[in-house]
Amino acid sequence: MKFCKQVVDTYLKSCHWGENESGSAYAPANIALCKYWGKRDHELNLPMTDSLSISLGSYGSHCTISLSNQDAYVLNGNTMEKDSPFAQRLRDFLDLFRGAAGYHYRVEATNTVATSAGFASSASGFAALVLALQQLHGWDLNPRVLSIFARMGSGSASRSLWNGFVHWHAGTLPDGSDSFAEPIPSDWKTLRVGLLTIDAGRKVLPSREAMNRTVISSALYASWPQQVQHDLITLQQAIAVKDFDILGACAEQNAMAMHATMLAARPPVLYWQSATVAALHSVWRARSDGLRLYCTMDAGPNVKLLFTADCQDAVCEQFPEMQVANPWVQ
Repeated sequence: MKFCKQVVDTYLKSCHWGENESGSAYAPANIALCKYWGKRDHELNLPMTDSLSISLGSYGSHCTISLSNQDAYVLNGNTMEKDSPFAQRLRDFLDLFRGAAGYHYRVEATNTVATSAGFASSASGFAALVLALQQLHGWDLNPRVLSIFARMGSGSASRSLWNGFVHWHAGTLPDGSDSFAEPIPSDWKTLRVGLLTIDAGRKVLPSREAMNRTVISSALYASWPQQVQHDLITLQQAIAVKDFDILGACAEQNAMAMHATMLAARPPVLYWQSATVAALHSVWRARSDGLRLYCTMDAGPNVKLLFTADCQDAVCEQFPEMQVANPWVQ
């Protein structure tokens, strides 16, 4: 984390470090409609390509951080063992923000989405943590810098500081100072995201490992940046004119293409389960019957549905177990 520390110190060197009693924040999880899948720098979490996401409203992470005599991490009410992967990842990230005083922190986090199951809990978790740190210390940093900080914990966390649509710029600079996310202005308040939980358990293969394997060994990955460039333009145009069918079709095809690159990796990466395939066929069958419904998937077995508010009752009837997220309401 040497280079991350250098970047953080550059931004924080002129900040006042307050010591408030605590800092608390909420950040929504987000689902990429145009994925980034692949990194040009693993330490700084710099992506190969841009990406574009939609937030999940009330599905995300609440985080409270306070100063303490020693570090302590509590997730969903359970104190994490110091040698657990969760605690180690969190400790490494907090090492970037201890300041000259060498602060220790108590972090209490609650996820309203499944943890490490492909619902972007790490994205909302690190975004909420960065927002809480700013409140605790009173840094008064702008959202672009906070997005850069969050990205160092989890790439997708750069997009979880806002509701609605968010564009993450890949950037080209080695230090990542031009790799940040920003919201896309939109009042498309009728858009909905449905969450189909196929398996809420922890993924056997973490996203980072799956991503690295795909970049290194998949013969299909060479065409991925071109796919992203095309899809990003299509999605931006669809958002501008609120064309749901173009947005849904593009997001679905982008997700299938990403999973195709994983299948072509050596050894193949396949998160899908039999219930995943059944859900996808249900979506496609419903659409062929006239329901305006599309789907997307991140690195995991779970399926996310895209539809508009006027179709919500019909989609809920088709998928009664689905949870509905309003991207603009927390």
